[in-house]
Amino acid sequence: SLPKAVFSVLPEDAQQRRRALDLQLDRSLHGNRLADAASATIIENALTHADQVRYNLLAWCVMPNHVHVVIEQREGRSLGAIVRSWKTISAHRINGLSQTSGPVWAPDYFDRFIRNEAHFAKTIDYVESNPVKAGLAAEPQSWPFSSARFRKQKLPGTARPRLALAHPAQSREVVPCDECAGEAD
Repeated sequence: SLPKAVFSVLPEDAQQRRRALDLQLDRSLHGNRLADAASATIIENALTHADQVRYNLLAWCVMPNHVHVVIEQREGRSLGAIVRSWKTISAHRINGLSQTSGPVWAPDYFDRFIRNEAHFAKTIDYVESNPVKAGLAAEPQSWPFSSARFRKQKLPGTARPRLALAHPAQSREVVPCDECAGEAD
């Protein structure tokens, strides 16, 4: 969330207001619990842990204070349970790392149903371009905690290539997840 002082200077026009809010959040001027590399790696590990088992991880981007994820759910897997698992595991580890306690994540999440290939391509582009839009990276592939760095082939309808690896975490050291051992079955 943002301080009231930020809201008081936002434009009246709804579209401009949303852009200004997105920019404030993306730049993480008001909290950046996920900004350090160790926390971002914890989140990335949580996301990639059950890839190809509970869901197909299609894109992600860990920003300094929020995360974007695009998945394809596997049959019989609830989105709520998947998100809860990511949040529980990563919050426990981030709190352990920082020797703190308490919430890391907002209690809810925002989801969207992807309606067609064009919507899919636009969503992937939005997710992976988020660090560029926020002024944190020159190009999507240069942001270290995003699926963009794994893309080698172009997605239809976008300049963004497809993921080249079946499991992106294979190219980064993944810390074993003791808390969720056996959960991926």
